[in-house]
Amino acid sequence: MIDERIVTKAIIERFSEKLVSNLELDVAVCGAGPSGLVAAYFLAKGGLKVAVFERKLSIGGGMWGGGMMFNEIVVQEESKGILDMLNIRAKEYIPGYYTVDSVEAVSGICFQAVQAGAQIFNLISIEDLVVRQDRVTGVVINWTAVEMAGLHVDPLTIMAKSVVDSTGHPIEVVRVLERKMGVTLNTPSGKIEGEKSMWADVAETTTLENTKEVFPGLFVAGMSANATFGSYRMGPIFGGMLLSGKKVAELIIGKIR
Repeated sequence: MIDERIVTKAIIERFSEKLVSNLELDVAVCGAGPSGLVAAYFLAKGGLKVAVFERKLSIGGGMWGGGMMFNEIVVQEESKGILDMLNIRAKEYIPGYYTVDSVEAVSGICFQAVQAGAQIFNLISIEDLVVRQDRVTGVVINWTAVEMAGLHVDPLTIMAKSVVDSTGHPIEVVRVLERKMGVTLNTPSGKIEGEKSMWADVAETTTLENTKEVFPGLFVAGMSANATFGSYRMGPIFGGMLLSGKKVAELIIGKIR
């Protein structure tokens, strides 16, 4: 016999336990795209307390859809080792280019990140940041449904030693900081440089180069890195995204320890 009251109580209690246990983090990752999920995996493997906040119902960002809804993606030789580490299959297309089923890639990275100890919260938006003495020290969260409905509902706060903006093209977290605090970012102009049009060869390199701390306590990874520092987009090749997630995790682990 199934008692609906027990089902409801179990969900409320377990979720509440999960949220309360993640109110203070080493790292808050904003955006559960490929770079954010890979970052969460390596951060958790490195022994840090990490949670990922995703505004959508689904995780995976643009990786789910492959290229124009053909659910295959491409990675290059340099990043294949990360997929091997995560037990995700990649098939050589021609030397230097590998194809990966995008659904296997997203679900595999997500599973490995959670198994490593990362916690993923979906349907939660980053509304604001906590800034103390010129340093980002946390994120302000609300339900995405509240945002979509335009309801006046006050948010809650998650404290974190470091925050990663891996929200992709919109760079939602960095934009909040620039708009509300008027700070000088670690970019050539001190402001968001903006994303340029497609140039995959350059973009794959600069994604990694631009993965860095853009303001004390706030890091950028994946497409957020290129959009912040004014580089190009790369389309459905995801090697740079994977490598960027790994790099940002290494940078943060190095700083915290």
